[in-house]
Amino acid sequence: MDKPWKISRGPIAATELDVEKANAINGMLIRPVGVLPAKPGDPVLPFAVGLFNELRPLLKPKAGVTTLRRATAAYVHCRRYYFASAQPDSMRHNIDGEPVEALSVEDRLVAQKRFLSLKQSAKAEAPEPAPVPPPVLSKNEQIRAALLRGRKSPVS
Repeated sequence: MDKPWKISRGPIAATELDVEKANAINGMLIRPVGVLPAKPGDPVLPFAVGLFNELRPLLKPKAGVTTLRRATAAYVHCRRYYFASAQPDSMRHNIDGEPVEALSVEDRLVAQKRFLSLKQSAKAEAPEPAPVPPPVLSKNEQIRAALLRGRKSPVS
């Protein structure tokens, strides 16, 4: 896998979990930022290089920088963020959500590898399907089954 993808999947839509992570970041800031999705279905936008340095001045007085860094890391190290970054037409976005530059081929390739790695580990961690319980028999069906078990088969 030394070649980046050539076919774009278009904008990658945020899920409810992506929005929860974005809300955690916005909750620590004095104002929401446009680069984060506000609702499911909004596009996941790759960050411009150094965007964290633009987020820090917006930090609420009681919020910690380390907490902001962890929340931001949780957002940018998820599968959908990597998937959005790996697209051939992916762009980096500023704090207001405006495109500023294309991702380099190297950055796209790293994102592609991380996306595929996370996708593979998610498949490996998928739980086995729960066994299907035997059907619940009514009282009449239970009696009938017991009577049929007690019958002798005819000998020929």
